[in-house]
Amino acid sequence: MKVILLSDVKSLGKKGEIVTVNDAYARNVLLAKKLAVEANNQNLNDLKLQNRHKEKVEKENLEAAKDLAKKLENLKVEVKMKTGEGGRTFGSVSTKEISSAAKSQLNLELDKKKMQLEEPIKSLGMHEVPIRLHSKVTAVLRVHVSAE
Repeated sequence: MKVILLSDVKSLGKKGEIVTVNDAYARNVLLAKKLAVEANNQNLNDLKLQNRHKEKVEKENLEAAKDLAKKLENLKVEVKMKTGEGGRTFGSVSTKEISSAAKSQLNLELDKKKMQLEEPIKSLGMHEVPIRLHSKVTAVLRVHVSAE
């Protein structure tokens, strides 16, 4: 019997896949626990519509990420840091501080978890911070660190 999986089933397949299973397993386990539905014409059509909608949403998200990446190319964020004698810095600038500075200065909501700093910024000057906006789009935000 062919069924369409409604959720991921270990060792069988992922949500939305069409799989062929034994009739008894389909009736007694998959259909009874609502893990799958029978692959009839109506359900196959519904699956096609869901896949089209999913592709459309994914395409819109990709376009939005590309637009934001272009916007970030020309912008920079100013972050102030305490310094001591000879320009030595106290502490470091983290992604949380960069995110809050971007929100206050540029009115942009940037997720601190998507910023890919290999290590916290510990020096003054201009730094480039890569931000993963989408699985296919990575933008660079320029961060200028200055003394307080």
